[in-house]
Amino acid sequence: MTQAAPPPVDVDPRLLEVLVCPVTRGPLDYDRAAGELISRAAKLAYPIRDGVPIMLPEEARALAE
Repeated sequence: MTQAAPPPVDVDPRLLEVLVCPVTRGPLDYDRAAGELISRAAKLAYPIRDGVPIMLPEEARALAE
């Protein structure tokens, strides 16, 4: 059984301005379709659940090279 992709979530733009990757302290890109915040430097995708970014490295998905 595969898990369905979450519906697109709107995130407050002001929140996106202040959030940084907890691993690199670098900027994050918002992938609305996937419902994730992307850290290109750490190669991690942080999920957004119920409109709340989950900024824990152990909850992040590793990005493919």
